[in-house]
Amino acid sequence: MADDSFNAFVLDQLHAVPDLRAKAMFGAHGLYSGEKFFGLLDEGRLFFKTDAASQADYTARGMGPFTYEMNDKAMTMAYHEVPPDVLEQPHELTAWAQRALKIAAAKPKRRPKQK
Repeated sequence: MADDSFNAFVLDQLHAVPDLRAKAMFGAHGLYSGEKFFGLLDEGRLFFKTDAASQADYTARGMGPFTYEMNDKAMTMAYHEVPPDVLEQPHELTAWAQRALKIAAAKPKRRPKQK
């Protein structure tokens, strides 16, 4: 239930993102604006889509990428955890979400990288 309240909080914080929805997927939730998949909600954490340029903002704040296990291998996706101070400020969080949406719109789907 803690995840449900966190998910509701994130959706409320991102109320300015058009056509926002969370869709259950593989034990987590994907964040969509319309048909653009730009974020993940997993175990009380929020991750946004990143590219080489934007991930520096996340790693500079000590935030890591989204990882999961598949066939006993650690897989990493191009999504990074949103810093807590950004999560607490709806306007800043929306700006970070908009950047993630632009990245999602610009990049073709790729397979996850193996670690």
